[in-house]
Amino acid sequence: MAMALSGMVTSKDIIDTAGISRATLNNYIKFGLLPRPVIGPPPVGDRGAKQIGYFPEDVLARLEQVKLLKSRGKTMEDIVSLLVGKSGTAEQSASPVQGGAPPPSIDLDRRVSGGYSRLSDRSLRVTICDIDSPAYLINRNFEVEWINQQAEDLVFGTKVRGLVDIESRNIFRLFFERKASVHVDYWTALTALHLAVLHASINDHVLSRLFRGVSVQESLLLQDIYRSLSINEIKGSAFHLPISLPLADEQRNTFRVHTMTFREGTFFVYLPDDQVNEVLLDLLSHREQVINDLLRRRMPSLVSLCVLVADLQDSVRISAELLPAQYFELINGLWECVAPSFEAHHAIYGKHVGDGLLYYFIDKPGDNYITNCINCALELRENIKKFSKVWRGIKGWDNNLFLNTGINEGQEFFGTIHSANSVEFTALGDTINIAARLSEFARNGEIWTTKNLVSKLSLEDRNGYSFGIHSKSRPGNGFIRDTFARLSDLLSENNPHYLQLSAIGALPVTEIKERVHHDNA
Repeated sequence: MAMALSGMVTSKDIIDTAGISRATLNNYIKFGLLPRPVIGPPPVGDRGAKQIGYFPEDVLARLEQVKLLKSRGKTMEDIVSLLVGKSGTAEQSASPVQGGAPPPSIDLDRRVSGGYSRLSDRSLRVTICDIDSPAYLINRNFEVEWINQQAEDLVFGTKVRGLVDIESRNIFRLFFERKASVHVDYWTALTALHLAVLHASINDHVLSRLFRGVSVQESLLLQDIYRSLSINEIKGSAFHLPISLPLADEQRNTFRVHTMTFREGTFFVYLPDDQVNEVLLDLLSHREQVINDLLRRRMPSLVSLCVLVADLQDSVRISAELLPAQYFELINGLWECVAPSFEAHHAIYGKHVGDGLLYYFIDKPGDNYITNCINCALELRENIKKFSKVWRGIKGWDNNLFLNTGINEGQEFFGTIHSANSVEFTALGDTINIAARLSEFARNGEIWTTKNLVSKLSLEDRNGYSFGIHSKSRPGNGFIRDTFARLSDLLSENNPHYLQLSAIGALPVTEIKERVHHDNA
C-alpha cells in the first residue's frame, strides 16, 4: 500500500484493499459513510493520474464495518442510519492541495466532517472483555486459548477456564463431552459450523486425530459431518454464519457467527441477529487491536514442553575485545544465524534474563517436541561453527564462538506476560531453571540434558542419538555411551557457577553428542 503521508491512504489503495469499485467508493462518500478526500498529487513513483484523493487510514476499518452489516442483511439505509445517524450526507467538497504531496500540517479532524466520525474516538477504548455475547479464540490445534463466560454457558456448557490442561480444552473433545446433553440437531449444527470455519486446517487425516483419545466412531462421525458440508457453506465460513443457541428458559436465540483468522488461530464472536452493537462492530474492525488484546489475555495452560537455554561462551571477554558497534554486529549476526533453526523446529521465543537464548518446544498432536528440541540444539551447534569461522576471518583472531546449551523436559504452566508494548511467552517452574543451570555447566558448545528428558524418548528415537558421559577413570577421559552421572560428580570447585550448580548436584545428567544414522540393512 503506497502511503504518501502518515495516517493517510489513497483512493486507489482503498479500492484495491477493500475490493470495492470507484462508484461504490463515491456512493459511500455521498452517504456520509466516508469523508470527502483531500486532493493532491499521487505518491512518488505512481505514474497514473496527475491528482489523487487522500483519506484518513481508518476509513479501511469503516469499510469493514459496512461489510459486516451488509453480510447481516442490512440495507444501505439501515447502515447509514446506524453509522452516520441523522446528520445526513457530507456536503463538504473535495479540497485540492497545491504544489507537491499533502503537507504534514493537514488537519484530518477538520477535513473529516459531515456524517463521518473517526473510529478511534470510540472503539479503541473498547476491549474484548466488553463483548457481551459468546466469544472465544481457538489455536491451530483447535484448543481454546481465550473465552468469555457467555461462550462457556451457551456454546460449551462447561467452565472451560477451569480446565488447566490445554488438551482438555480441544473444542471437539468439549463438543463430544456435551453431545449427550443437547439436542442432536443443535450438536450437529455447532460441530458443522466449526468444521466449516476451520476447513483450511482439516482433512481426513486430521479428522482421525483431532484430539488425543478420539475414538474411531467419533472420527467417522466428524468425517460424515465434514463431507456433508456444501461448497457454499465452506466458502462462506470466512465471514458470517447463522447459528441458533438454546437458552436457559428453553427458548432459542439466533446469532451470526463472525470469525477472524490470525496466524495464532481463529477468533469466534456470536453477534445477536436481532440487534446491532455499533461499538462492538468498531472493535472487530480493528484486527491488530483484537489479536493483541487476545494474546494479552490468553489463559495459562499446563503443558508438556522442552526448554532450550543457550549462552554465548565468554561473552563478557568478547565484548571487551570488540568495539561496541562490532559486538552488536556479532550478536545480531548470531541471531540471524540461529533463527531459521528455531523456526524450522517449531520453537517459541522466550525472554532470557541475560544475553542468551531461551526457546520453548510445546507438545502438540503430530509433533515430537522432544526430538524437535534435541535436533534444534544439534543444528545450532553446527551453524555456530560456520558462523565462528566467518568471524575468525573477519577479525583475524583465534577466538572460537560457542553456544553452550542446556535442555530439559517437564510439565509447566505456559502463558503470556504483557507490558504496554509487547507480549512475551513464558513458562514457570523448575524445568526452565534446570535448563539454565545446564547451559552454565556446558563448555565449548556442549549440549547437556537430564535423564528425565532422555527417558521420555521412545526406544527408536533414543537409538537415534549418541549420548553419555566422559569417564575420568578411562584413558583419555573416554566417552561411555548411554550413561548418566550426577551433576555433583562432574562438577569442579573451580567452576564459576559452582554454588548455583551445587543446588541441583543430585540431578542425573548426560551430554548429547550427535545424531546416529543406522543402516536399514
